[in-house]
Amino acid sequence: MSRPRPTVPVVQREIRLHGQPTTYLEAGAGSGGPVVVLLHGLASSSRTWADVMPLLGRTAHVIAPDLLGHGRSAKPRSGDYSLGAYAAGLRDLLVALGLDRATIVGHSFGGGVAMQFGYQFPEHTERIALVASGGLGQDVTPLLRAATLPGATTALRVLTALSPAWLARLTHRVARALPPLAGPDLEGVISAFTSFADGGARGAFLQTTRGALDLSGQRLAGTERLYLLADVPVLLVGGGRDPVIPVAHTVDAHDLLPASRLEVFDGAGHFPHVDEPARFARVFTEFVSTTPPHRADIESLRRRLRGLDQVPPAKRSA
Repeated sequence: MSRPRPTVPVVQREIRLHGQPTTYLEAGAGSGGPVVVLLHGLASSSRTWADVMPLLGRTAHVIAPDLLGHGRSAKPRSGDYSLGAYAAGLRDLLVALGLDRATIVGHSFGGGVAMQFGYQFPEHTERIALVASGGLGQDVTPLLRAATLPGATTALRVLTALSPAWLARLTHRVARALPPLAGPDLEGVISAFTSFADGGARGAFLQTTRGALDLSGQRLAGTERLYLLADVPVLLVGGGRDPVIPVAHTVDAHDLLPASRLEVFDGAGHFPHVDEPARFARVFTEFVSTTPPHRADIESLRRRLRGLDQVPPAKRSA
């Protein structure tokens, strides 16, 4: 009978970048394995990966930062909250920590950052994993679209002035009026609203959503440049019951990248890594162990940009 592997500790650390604090969680620094970066979604934090990090840290050096405007990291009022700035900030963090290359994992909005990182910094990108990722289609929950409305700043300020008990009660009522939210999905909404009590987090959220969304849904179409990742090992994970971003976006992305790997957690919602952390860790670890790290090739990139290398057409299984 095999012995269970020991628990890997997760440590919170802080580094100053450009004169501002950046907080991150770290596990498995002494594992000798590949570097893995875990990126959270909007109005979330590195804590969303708390159940996954001790599992991945057994075989990988795992870093989970609080993105600018989130968690315990800086929340500058005049910060740049664009996808490009988030990708550049991640590059700066890796370089500052002496980590040259990594597998980038992004959940929800973090998936958009992961794709942008792959486009901007292919020399630092070994693999990409997109988990219930944004940027792969237009549809998104009305709750996020509402953040782009005039008056959203005032509305959020009023909501977060409520007592925690009233705020939780109101959030449950809103959730019942929208596509069903339960478990980690509902907890994620409550956690987001609670974080907005911090004016810096509230401002960062509104600036980020207005850059990525409008009333019609997601404005940033990552699929237009998805073909540039054709040479990069890509894992796509979706929740079959995702009420925030349709799982069809993830499936369609697999069609655009036939060499990618697709895993749909049928019973999971928008947080498949929280719904089923052991399964997620198993799928991801197998993906990393069976795919060679990508090595940036400027000539290959040039040919793709000029349309000289075409991605083979997708084949949907029956």
